[in-house]
Amino acid sequence: MMVDAVQSASAAASTSTEAARNKAVVDYDAFLTLLVAQMKNQDPTEPMDSTQYMAQLASFSNVEQSVQIRETLDTILKSGFLEQAGSLIGKHISSPDGKIAGTVAEVQVLDDGIIATLTNGERVIVSSGVRISDSDPS
Repeated sequence: MMVDAVQSASAAASTSTEAARNKAVVDYDAFLTLLVAQMKNQDPTEPMDSTQYMAQLASFSNVEQSVQIRETLDTILKSGFLEQAGSLIGKHISSPDGKIAGTVAEVQVLDDGIIATLTNGERVIVSSGVRISDSDPS
């Protein structure tokens, strides 16, 4: 069960990263298309200053690097969720209000956190205030 949850979470993470990477490529291609169109349509008697081209390229490079840094941080965050999720199987967990409690049978890793499914079928969002222990404290 845990392997299925981790594999599906890994697949979702790679799909999300691939989508972000494709968006960056599309944006880069769109930028180059606009730059070429701008060069084709400029007035030959008053060409654009080459420093302006370099400034535009540098700006786009900064944006592209920011996208890549965000992708890397997302990957690190998701791997942290996966690590935490794997360690929850078999642990006793209780919701912050104490109304839901039981042994974790399965975990689901989402982009913004973890949902633990208990052996009794109830689900708990793993967030601040959730109590986790090795055995049933009662």
